[in-house]
Amino acid sequence: MADLSCNFLGIKSPNPFWLASAPPTDKEYNVRRAFEAGWGGVVWKTLGSEGPPVVNVNGPRYGVVHGADRRVLGLNNIELITDRDLYQNLEEIKRVKTDYPDRAIVVSLMVPCEEGAWKEILPLVEETGADGIELNFGCPHGMAERGMGSAVGQVPEYIEMVTRWCKQYYSKPVIVKLTPNITDILKPAAAAKAGGADAVSLINTINSIISVDLDTMAPQPSIDGKGTHGGYCGPAVKPIAMNMVAEIARSPETSGLPISGIGGITTWRDAAEYIALGCGNVQVCTAAMTYGFNVVKEMISGLSQWMDEKGHTSIDDFVGMAVPNVTDWQYLNLNYVTKASINQDDCIKCGRCYAACEDTSHQAILMSEDRTFTVDDTECVACNLCVEVCPVENCITMVEQAPGSIDPRTDRVIEKEHGDWTTHPNNPSAVAAE
Repeated sequence: MADLSCNFLGIKSPNPFWLASAPPTDKEYNVRRAFEAGWGGVVWKTLGSEGPPVVNVNGPRYGVVHGADRRVLGLNNIELITDRDLYQNLEEIKRVKTDYPDRAIVVSLMVPCEEGAWKEILPLVEETGADGIELNFGCPHGMAERGMGSAVGQVPEYIEMVTRWCKQYYSKPVIVKLTPNITDILKPAAAAKAGGADAVSLINTINSIISVDLDTMAPQPSIDGKGTHGGYCGPAVKPIAMNMVAEIARSPETSGLPISGIGGITTWRDAAEYIALGCGNVQVCTAAMTYGFNVVKEMISGLSQWMDEKGHTSIDDFVGMAVPNVTDWQYLNLNYVTKASINQDDCIKCGRCYAACEDTSHQAILMSEDRTFTVDDTECVACNLCVEVCPVENCITMVEQAPGSIDPRTDRVIEKEHGDWTTHPNNPSAVAAE
């Protein structure tokens, strides 16, 4: 059976599934329940320094984008960092770490961008015995207006400066949590590395307005008739997060920087994809808030079974395996050719492929009088729109054209030379001329 144990920055946990800093990790009660359910670690909900108290709204804090059957596709929140007493949190962290020494506990922190504030709070956190800290440079609402959260994460110079302070006054691993609300994720990642960060975690939530109530004309969630921007997370943000993870993993500028992957991880497959793109572990929030802590059991069993099937004995076996296959568009092989193929036995004759291709694509799908749908290879450009709109999985597939076949669009013969795809004119004299 595959070994799911994880060693991230020297922080050991029985599996790579950690709970992200969020409401599920706000207090001892929740964290104990999480560990009993099987989570490998937690990032304790963000602590702030002493000073003006953090006061959350006493109205709705969440907005949701629902899919079919009210499945949660995206979750928006306007909640701030912990509103619980700093010292109470510290005492609870110490107790839980003492009782669960084999589980990872990392403490998320957000204090004013002043050296004194960080110098004051870091020894307090170190006394708890927690395994490390995560610097919250990503929260896009509430705290950003106070000069913290994403207000820091959008300025590389601030990231580097604060990271240096933390490495100076704290002896354990420092993880920098990056905001996605920025044009180029490499700049803050490189700044974290320059400041001595042991790792980065990403993504934090995306700045968003989830919806508008057309009766009250107020953004949702609404507090006494007013709404505000919040942080967006959940399955819908996974593609955005994975792209940013991949950019950091493959860039020479940030090469070798460990990554903790965050963003829409709901199943074992999501986790495996993040790990393949270079993450040493993953952090989960929305899935736990949607399905409860026991969702980790399915993640653990699914990942273990897949690893067994693939012959992976540990997580390290496939960390970053997909990174070499992430490239820029200009390096894609334009001579590689596929065509759509419709399995008539599986086709339910709904016509969605025909409508999509006829109206918005390349008119490559033909419909007979008896509603039999076929592909016209001379017009098919292999865009695979038909595959994606078909309601029957694997009814339409993209079939690679064998070497020696003719691409009907160009009348050129498809060949593979020295492992690379190429084409030649479908004419002996023209081949000789070339």
